[in-house]
Amino acid sequence: MKNAFFLVLFSACLWGLNLTSYSQVLEGPPRDGVYDKTAITQVQPIPYPYLREADVVWTRRIWRVLDLREKMNQTFYFPEKPQNNWRSFVQIIMDGLKEGTVTAYSSESDQFLVPLTYKELLDKLESADSVKLPRPDNPDIMFDTVIKSEFDPSNVKKLKIKEDFYFDRQRSLVEVRILGICPVVDEIDKNTGEKRFEKNLFWIYFPECRNLFAKNEMFNLKNGSAGRMTYDDVFMKRMFSSYIYKEENVYDRSINEYATGVDALLESEKAKNDLYEFESNLWEY
Repeated sequence: MKNAFFLVLFSACLWGLNLTSYSQVLEGPPRDGVYDKTAITQVQPIPYPYLREADVVWTRRIWRVLDLREKMNQTFYFPEKPQNNWRSFVQIIMDGLKEGTVTAYSSESDQFLVPLTYKELLDKLESADSVKLPRPDNPDIMFDTVIKSEFDPSNVKKLKIKEDFYFDRQRSLVEVRILGICPVVDEIDKNTGEKRFEKNLFWIYFPECRNLFAKNEMFNLKNGSAGRMTYDDVFMKRMFSSYIYKEENVYDRSINEYATGVDALLESEKAKNDLYEFESNLWEY
């Protein structure tokens, strides 16, 4: 009788240990913070106001460069490696392309004409180098092999932005809408290590990406994680530093094609001031 009692007690202890270990697995890792951040998953981008073609009486197309090395733009670049739910802007785009929530378009044109699959995009972004290596069993014999280099989002130091300014006479406002974003990398000479040229990787259609940007936060130096804004907020509020490298013209040429150095900077500032002066001259005081 005693043996049966001890057997039942031992079985109950084992069953309790199993329940305890199972409950610990269900609980998951400790919370990394003082509260659960659930609001960001419910954020929706503010929709664009309705716009009729008849109400648009003036437009101007502009192309900008957003340099991630500028102090104001560093929050787009960091962190170089993802940390919890905090990712760099280019890493967010690449994850969206992998998930299929964002479409990449060929960099040959900024008109979003040729969509690319994620595999096609990786084939373009990843580089393959043919090198000679010694055989493990006989180091005196060399053999050819191909080494693939994966795409590193931290290599993107610039973004190109295509946008339209327009005047809506129904609401008496000059507004701007971003149309596309293009990551840019420096093409480096492997022999000298010097920069050869800048290479456009792909274009994304900004209105399609707003849902993705609205669910990802940008680091805020003032209020920490409690005051972080989404990337959609940052673009809609124009909280970035940039310069104009092209405005629509009859020759379809960029500023660098007819001006260099200081002259190019002055031409870029002139294009920016023309936009401000147009809006200011609409009204009389």
